[in-house]
Amino acid sequence: MMAAIAENLILGFVIGLTGALAPGPTLVATMGATLRDGWKAGPVVTLGHIIVETGIFLLILAGISSSAVRFTGGIALVGGAALVVFGILTIRSAAGGGPEVSGTTPAGSPLVAGIVTSVTNPYFWIWWLTIGSVLLMVALGAGIVPAFAFIIGHWGADLGWYTLVALCIHRGRCVLSGPRYRAALSLCGLFLIAFGGYYLWTAWTLS
Repeated sequence: MMAAIAENLILGFVIGLTGALAPGPTLVATMGATLRDGWKAGPVVTLGHIIVETGIFLLILAGISSSAVRFTGGIALVGGAALVVFGILTIRSAAGGGPEVSGTTPAGSPLVAGIVTSVTNPYFWIWWLTIGSVLLMVALGAGIVPAFAFIIGHWGADLGWYTLVALCIHRGRCVLSGPRYRAALSLCGLFLIAFGGYYLWTAWTLS
Protein backbone atom coordinates (compact mmCIF):
# COMPACT_ATOMS: atom_id res chain seq x y z
CA MET A 1 0.00 0.00 0.00
CA MET A 2 2.78 2.46 0.93
CA ALA A 3 4.50 1.82 -2.40
CA ALA A 4 1.25 2.53 -4.28
CA ILE A 5 0.71 5.74 -2.28
CA ALA A 6 4.25 6.98 -2.99
CA GLU A 7 4.00 6.03 -6.66
CA ASN A 8 0.71 7.89 -7.17
CA LEU A 9 1.87 10.90 -5.18
CA ILE A 10 4.92 11.25 -7.43
CA LEU A 11 2.91 10.53 -10.58
CA GLY A 12 0.28 13.09 -9.64
CA PHE A 13 2.98 15.71 -9.00
CA VAL A 14 4.80 15.10 -12.28
CA ILE A 15 1.62 14.98 -14.36
CA GLY A 16 0.27 18.05 -12.58
CA LEU A 17 3.51 19.94 -13.17
CA THR A 18 3.41 19.31 -16.92
CA GLY A 19 -0.09 20.80 -16.99
CA ALA A 20 0.73 23.75 -14.72
CA LEU A 21 3.81 24.69 -16.76
CA ALA A 22 1.76 24.98 -19.97
CA PRO A 23 0.64 28.57 -20.69
CA GLY A 24 -3.07 29.02 -20.12
CA PRO A 25 -5.74 31.28 -18.62
CA THR A 26 -5.03 30.27 -15.02
CA LEU A 27 -1.36 31.21 -15.39
CA VAL A 28 -2.33 34.57 -16.90
CA ALA A 29 -4.86 35.13 -14.10
CA THR A 30 -2.15 34.38 -11.53
CA MET A 31 0.09 37.01 -13.08
CA GLY A 32 -2.68 39.61 -13.19
CA ALA A 33 -3.89 38.92 -9.64
CA THR A 34 -0.33 39.11 -8.32
CA LEU A 35 0.19 42.51 -9.91
CA ARG A 36 -2.86 43.73 -7.99
CA ASP A 37 -2.66 41.84 -4.69
CA GLY A 38 0.91 40.62 -4.18
CA TRP A 39 2.43 37.14 -4.09
CA LYS A 40 -0.29 35.67 -1.85
CA ALA A 41 -2.62 35.86 -4.85
CA GLY A 42 -0.79 32.85 -6.32
CA PRO A 43 -1.89 30.35 -3.64
CA VAL A 44 -5.41 31.85 -3.63
CA VAL A 45 -5.76 31.46 -7.41
CA THR A 46 -4.59 27.87 -6.93
CA LEU A 47 -7.25 27.37 -4.25
CA GLY A 48 -9.92 28.39 -6.76
CA HIS A 49 -8.43 25.92 -9.24
CA ILE A 50 -8.41 23.19 -6.57
CA ILE A 51 -12.08 23.83 -5.73
CA VAL A 52 -13.01 23.09 -9.34
CA GLU A 53 -10.75 20.02 -9.47
CA THR A 54 -12.31 18.69 -6.26
CA GLY A 55 -15.67 18.69 -8.01
CA ILE A 56 -14.19 16.92 -11.03
CA PHE A 57 -12.49 14.38 -8.76
CA LEU A 58 -15.85 13.54 -7.21
CA LEU A 59 -17.57 13.40 -10.62
CA ILE A 60 -14.95 10.97 -11.94
CA LEU A 61 -15.38 8.78 -8.89
CA ALA A 62 -19.13 8.86 -9.62
CA GLY A 63 -18.34 7.50 -13.10
CA ILE A 64 -19.74 10.20 -15.36
CA SER A 65 -16.54 11.17 -17.21
CA SER A 66 -17.35 9.19 -20.36
CA SER A 67 -20.79 10.77 -20.84
CA ALA A 68 -19.57 14.31 -20.12
CA VAL A 69 -17.08 14.44 -23.01
CA ARG A 70 -19.87 15.10 -25.54
CA PHE A 71 -20.49 18.52 -23.97
CA THR A 72 -17.03 19.78 -25.01
CA GLY A 73 -18.46 22.14 -27.63
CA GLY A 74 -20.84 23.75 -25.15
CA ILE A 75 -18.07 24.15 -22.59
CA ALA A 76 -15.89 25.84 -25.20
CA LEU A 77 -18.69 28.24 -26.20
CA VAL A 78 -19.64 29.31 -22.67
CA GLY A 79 -16.02 29.29 -21.51
CA GLY A 80 -14.81 31.38 -24.43
CA ALA A 81 -17.46 34.04 -23.86
CA ALA A 82 -16.72 34.12 -20.11
CA LEU A 83 -12.98 34.54 -20.67
CA VAL A 84 -13.57 37.41 -23.09
CA VAL A 85 -15.67 39.18 -20.45
CA PHE A 86 -13.12 38.32 -17.76
CA GLY A 87 -10.34 39.80 -19.92
CA ILE A 88 -12.31 43.01 -20.49
CA LEU A 89 -12.86 43.36 -16.73
CA THR A 90 -9.13 42.90 -16.17
CA ILE A 91 -8.29 45.65 -18.67
CA ARG A 92 -10.86 47.94 -17.06
CA SER A 93 -9.34 47.31 -13.63
CA ALA A 94 -5.91 48.17 -15.07
CA ALA A 95 -7.19 51.63 -15.94
CA GLY A 96 -8.31 52.21 -12.37
CA GLY A 97 -5.01 52.69 -10.52
CA GLY A 98 -1.38 51.82 -9.86
CA PRO A 99 0.32 48.87 -8.19
CA GLU A 100 -0.76 49.96 -4.73
CA VAL A 101 -4.46 49.57 -5.58
CA SER A 102 -6.15 46.18 -5.21
CA GLY A 103 -8.88 45.35 -7.69
CA THR A 104 -12.48 45.46 -6.56
CA THR A 105 -14.09 43.95 -9.66
CA PRO A 106 -14.64 40.19 -10.06
CA ALA A 107 -11.45 40.21 -12.14
CA GLY A 108 -9.62 41.45 -9.02
CA SER A 109 -10.55 38.46 -6.85
CA PRO A 110 -7.81 35.79 -7.01
CA LEU A 111 -10.19 33.07 -5.79
CA VAL A 112 -12.75 33.94 -8.47
CA ALA A 113 -9.94 34.13 -11.03
CA GLY A 114 -8.85 30.59 -10.20
CA ILE A 115 -12.39 29.26 -10.40
CA VAL A 116 -13.42 31.10 -13.57
CA THR A 117 -10.28 30.37 -15.59
CA SER A 118 -10.52 26.68 -14.68
CA VAL A 119 -14.23 26.23 -15.32
CA THR A 120 -14.13 28.13 -18.62
CA ASN A 121 -11.14 26.26 -20.05
CA PRO A 122 -12.46 23.44 -22.29
CA TYR A 123 -9.04 21.79 -22.51
CA PHE A 124 -8.95 21.56 -18.72
CA TRP A 125 -12.21 19.57 -18.88
CA ILE A 126 -11.09 17.45 -21.83
CA TRP A 127 -7.89 16.47 -20.03
CA TRP A 128 -9.64 15.57 -16.78
CA LEU A 129 -12.47 13.67 -18.45
CA THR A 130 -10.08 11.63 -20.60
CA ILE A 131 -6.43 11.28 -19.54
CA GLY A 132 -6.97 12.51 -16.00
CA SER A 133 -9.90 10.19 -15.35
CA VAL A 134 -7.94 7.19 -16.64
CA LEU A 135 -4.97 7.95 -14.38
CA LEU A 136 -7.26 8.53 -11.44
CA MET A 137 -9.19 5.31 -12.00
CA VAL A 138 -5.91 3.36 -12.25
CA ALA A 139 -4.87 4.87 -8.93
CA LEU A 140 -8.27 4.00 -7.51
CA GLY A 141 -7.67 0.39 -8.51
CA ALA A 142 -4.99 0.30 -5.80
CA GLY A 143 -7.38 1.81 -3.25
CA ILE A 144 -8.99 5.08 -2.26
CA VAL A 145 -5.86 6.28 -0.42
CA PRO A 146 -3.59 5.98 -3.50
CA ALA A 147 -6.29 7.85 -5.48
CA PHE A 148 -6.20 10.67 -2.94
CA ALA A 149 -2.38 10.58 -3.09
CA PHE A 150 -2.57 11.15 -6.86
CA ILE A 151 -4.82 14.19 -6.54
CA ILE A 152 -2.76 15.61 -3.65
CA GLY A 153 0.40 15.28 -5.73
CA HIS A 154 -1.39 17.00 -8.60
CA TRP A 155 -2.45 19.88 -6.34
CA GLY A 156 1.07 20.13 -4.92
CA ALA A 157 2.42 20.77 -8.42
CA ASP A 158 -0.19 23.47 -9.07
CA LEU A 159 0.41 25.17 -5.73
CA GLY A 160 4.19 25.07 -6.05
CA TRP A 161 4.30 26.42 -9.61
CA TYR A 162 1.72 29.19 -9.29
CA THR A 163 3.20 30.33 -5.98
CA LEU A 164 6.66 30.47 -7.58
CA VAL A 165 5.27 32.50 -10.49
CA ALA A 166 3.52 34.85 -8.05
CA LEU A 167 6.71 35.36 -6.03
CA CYS A 168 8.69 36.20 -9.17
CA ILE A 169 6.01 38.61 -10.42
CA HIS A 170 5.74 40.24 -6.99
CA ARG A 171 9.47 40.98 -6.92
CA GLY A 172 9.20 42.74 -10.26
CA ARG A 173 6.00 44.53 -9.22
CA CYS A 174 7.91 46.65 -6.74
CA VAL A 175 9.83 48.38 -9.56
CA LEU A 176 6.89 48.84 -11.94
CA SER A 177 5.83 52.42 -12.50
CA GLY A 178 2.13 53.24 -12.77
CA PRO A 179 2.07 53.18 -16.60
CA ARG A 180 4.11 49.96 -16.77
CA TYR A 181 1.88 48.35 -14.17
CA ARG A 182 -1.24 49.24 -16.13
CA ALA A 183 0.35 48.05 -19.36
CA ALA A 184 1.32 44.69 -17.81
CA LEU A 185 -2.16 44.19 -16.36
CA SER A 186 -3.78 45.18 -19.66
CA LEU A 187 -1.57 42.64 -21.44
CA CYS A 188 -2.89 39.94 -19.10
CA GLY A 189 -6.42 41.00 -20.01
CA LEU A 190 -5.62 40.83 -23.71
CA PHE A 191 -4.23 37.32 -23.29
CA LEU A 192 -7.43 36.23 -21.55
CA ILE A 193 -9.48 37.70 -24.41
CA ALA A 194 -7.25 35.86 -26.89
CA PHE A 195 -7.80 32.57 -25.07
CA GLY A 196 -11.52 33.25 -25.04
CA GLY A 197 -11.55 33.96 -28.77
CA TYR A 198 -9.68 30.74 -29.44
CA TYR A 199 -12.16 28.74 -27.38
CA LEU A 200 -15.07 30.36 -29.26
CA TRP A 201 -13.43 29.37 -32.52
CA THR A 202 -13.03 25.83 -31.16
CA ALA A 203 -16.74 25.74 -30.29
CA TRP A 204 -17.60 26.85 -33.82
CA THR A 205 -15.43 24.12 -35.39
CA LEU A 206 -17.05 21.49 -33.15
CA SER A 207 -20.59 22.57 -34.08
